[in-house]
Amino acid sequence: MSHSILIVDDSLLIRNALCELFAQEEDFDICGVAQDGSEAVRKAQVLQPDLVLLDLSMPVMNGLEATRVLKRLMPEMLVIMFSGFSDSSTEIEARSAGVSALISKSEDVSVLIARVRSALEAKAKRVLASFRQGT
Repeated sequence: MSHSILIVDDSLLIRNALCELFAQEEDFDICGVAQDGSEAVRKAQVLQPDLVLLDLSMPVMNGLEATRVLKRLMPEMLVIMFSGFSDSSTEIEARSAGVSALISKSEDVSVLIARVRSALEAKAKRVLASFRQGT
């Protein structure tokens, strides 16, 4: 089963690198890209990806603002932040906005792939448990 991902970063270089990275993995499908949080919100509503992978620092609407809007519009949307900022205060703020994981751009890409898979698996288990309980 393939998981759809919307990639959001203001850097074309980063967007392209992430698209190439996930394209090499058989269980991921890039359903779209966006260059800022506002575009991400619009595209997420149309594309309904399994996961939004976004940067923190972007023009127009940053990643935290975009996450808050996404979670308000689509509470079950899985959001992972991939950012150059990874200090504890940023992590706390990201978690309170609804981000499932904050991954530093300085981490090895294998960490990013593993955390994305882990977040998708955790969400699938929650959905399955909820289904079994009849809610």
